[in-house]
Amino acid sequence: MTRFRPQDENELAEIVGYAAAENEPLELLGGGSKRGLGRPMRTPHTLELGAFSGIEAYEPAELVLTAGAATPLAEIEAALAAAGQMLAFEPGDWRGLLGTGAAAPTLGGVLACNLAGPRRIRQGAARDHFLGFSAVSGRGEIFKAGGRVVKNVTGYDLCKAMAGSYGTLAALTEATVKVLPVPEATRTIALRGLDDGAAVRAMTLALNSSHEPGGAAHLPARVSAEGTAMTLARVEGPVPSVEARAASLRQELAGFGAAEILGDAESLALWLKVRDASIFASPSDEIVWRVSTAPSAAPALVAVLGRAVDFRYFLDWGGGLLWLAVTGAEDGGAAAIRAALGGGGHATLIRAPDALRAAVPVFHPQPPALAALSARIKESFDPRRILNRGRMVPER
Repeated sequence: MTRFRPQDENELAEIVGYAAAENEPLELLGGGSKRGLGRPMRTPHTLELGAFSGIEAYEPAELVLTAGAATPLAEIEAALAAAGQMLAFEPGDWRGLLGTGAAAPTLGGVLACNLAGPRRIRQGAARDHFLGFSAVSGRGEIFKAGGRVVKNVTGYDLCKAMAGSYGTLAALTEATVKVLPVPEATRTIALRGLDDGAAVRAMTLALNSSHEPGGAAHLPARVSAEGTAMTLARVEGPVPSVEARAASLRQELAGFGAAEILGDAESLALWLKVRDASIFASPSDEIVWRVSTAPSAAPALVAVLGRAVDFRYFLDWGGGLLWLAVTGAEDGGAAAIRAALGGGGHATLIRAPDALRAAVPVFHPQPPALAALSARIKESFDPRRILNRGRMVPER
């Protein structure tokens, strides 16, 4: 295996252009923390992008940060924290889940995978905070899109195309993102002992209230540290506002049982577990899925799956995101999960052995029209399928 380590965009473009001409696919590697996501690749060469690192421009007053795509997320979060700001889409740290603890999550990796945590229901996905970038396409061409100001919408569609492409369209070298202030306070309204149906109704009531929760999750008894189901709604913001909103929301949820208000420290610890899915870090032989569905459909989906496979689970995004950890199913539960979903959602395989990730679709199969559109986009950026070949769908 050849390891390429370009030091600037021109060198990167030259390497990719040569690989395209010779039909030699390249595996893109930033920090390596998400290397296990997607289908296993059999590429002969690794393109290491570590040289594209470092914060290049940060304007706290403008709520905008620009950094090299391989900049460690820890470095970015430290700089933001010093100014009382954050990445509002709350990207998860899945190193415990994926067993890549020695690797460093990077800004480019988070954006390329379009990762977002519990705050997505209020703040949107990573793509909604992705303002601009520089990159090298699979043709070996340097190009830019977007800008450094929030009101500049030029290239927004390209940012959205790159987010969630898993490095199959272009190698990001620089990214600009919108940032937001860190909330002064966090409170969590916790209800105990609810079943899935009641939990979803409680979360829906909370999310539709005027109190603007920044997270709603349900931990069944099997995965709760307390041994009893916990249904959570998070309220964030200035201290007086948070105190008043949390108290009011607690009253509104009183019909579901006695609710407790958790303070900053306990809230932060709980939501970190939800964000990182660290509940499923062990045992590492469970097959982990991330399933998007309508919140109202989640309880029935869990019930149907419970008759087909053995699994642990929890709900995020008010019931719209179902995390599953499956055991004992030959196909990791793929057939049962996708049959239960029908056309009402999509399931992504997050953790599984290479053999299983090669045997079943890791990403939910697209309808023909959407698959054709995806193929045309890929043709525009990387017609020879040089970049991360086969990571999303089988390719030759």
